[in-house]
Amino acid sequence: MKRVLVFLLALTLLAACAGAEEIAMESEDFDSLYTLCEPYGFKLGACLSYNQLTDRAYLGVLSRHFNSMTCTNETKAYSLLDQAASRRSEDGMPRMNYSNADRMISWAQQKGIGVRGHVLVWDAYMTSWFFHEDYLDSKPIASQEVVRARLKSYIEQVMTHFETEFPGVIYCWDVVNEAIGDNSGEYEAGDPRCIRTVRSGSSNMFKDYAGDDYVEYAFLCARDTAESLGADIKLFYNDYNMFMDSKIKPACELIKSINSYAVDEDGSFRTLIDGIGMQGYIGGYGVQSGCLNEADIARIENAILTYASYGVEVQLTEMAVRNYDQTRAAEHALFYGKLFDMFMRINTEDSAPLTAVTIWGMNDIPVMNNWNQYSWKLNSPFGGLLTEKNKLKTSFEEVYYTLLNGEGGE
Repeated sequence: MKRVLVFLLALTLLAACAGAEEIAMESEDFDSLYTLCEPYGFKLGACLSYNQLTDRAYLGVLSRHFNSMTCTNETKAYSLLDQAASRRSEDGMPRMNYSNADRMISWAQQKGIGVRGHVLVWDAYMTSWFFHEDYLDSKPIASQEVVRARLKSYIEQVMTHFETEFPGVIYCWDVVNEAIGDNSGEYEAGDPRCIRTVRSGSSNMFKDYAGDDYVEYAFLCARDTAESLGADIKLFYNDYNMFMDSKIKPACELIKSINSYAVDEDGSFRTLIDGIGMQGYIGGYGVQSGCLNEADIARIENAILTYASYGVEVQLTEMAVRNYDQTRAAEHALFYGKLFDMFMRINTEDSAPLTAVTIWGMNDIPVMNNWNQYSWKLNSPFGGLLTEKNKLKTSFEEVYYTLLNGEGGE
């Protein structure tokens, strides 16, 4: 620890003098980060957008240091659904355009990187025409029977397409995303699952038109599809603030509800959900207040162990260690090291509840403008493992040595 503290102090002084937060370390100077995670039983992932397929530097870091990848938007329904093709479909079921997603999954396949499928069902940004007759907003809402048939078909088609075209590459799917409401006005009183009825004032169309059980129903469709394909695809529920007390209790109720929704031929409940995805944005949103608070590490540990006690695995699916203060680079690095130290500690020979960690805030975003202010607030300007130009930061090195030495910073 003393070695790291001295090193980081020197880097902080250097940053203050040179106006930079980090020195430019090269990815090739380090062994693959994900191989250091393997003895502890969890994959290491990063996100990829379609535009980044032309960013050779970023792709180089991703392919060298990560063995899991999540498409940021391209495997979501609003990206895949094709309205014109859906309106022409002979069976009345939705149709998709997979071109952008296929290019990304193909890249991952070529590099031997597994993919988290994200996400099959999400009320945010969902195309409203999906719920209307003839797939036209100008027409009435389709019957619940039709909407459920469309939902089932969508899940079956999407999972089948990627498994057929890229066998074994997508190793898990976030079946449903962010279905738990945050405040009492966002879900029905008396619903222990707290399934949201509204998001930012907009109605949850899946709940309205597919039914109160749309989450459980989606998992049933996904499980039936995975079994029919004979594919080893894990099924996850994914949400933000999942290490906060306000989300833990309803999430556990949702796990119980999903796994008591359907029975097999013997009358036994079918296991429909395999895991919980904790997005893992750590710290204040758009402000330094609340960032780099070590109490959050304990909260995350408690959440992982709590969910695991319900018989599911846990993944950090969109993790960003937020930092809006450039002068706190050393503290940010040490926090990252302690976080990974906890990940290593809770995965023992007898139990490994954590199966993957996916980093969303990979790069620094030091300048906020109209096109990136959302990412600036969401991931923070100085919270990355990489600089904005894809050079490795001291936070990367701290994670590396934490994993390499088996104990944070020693």
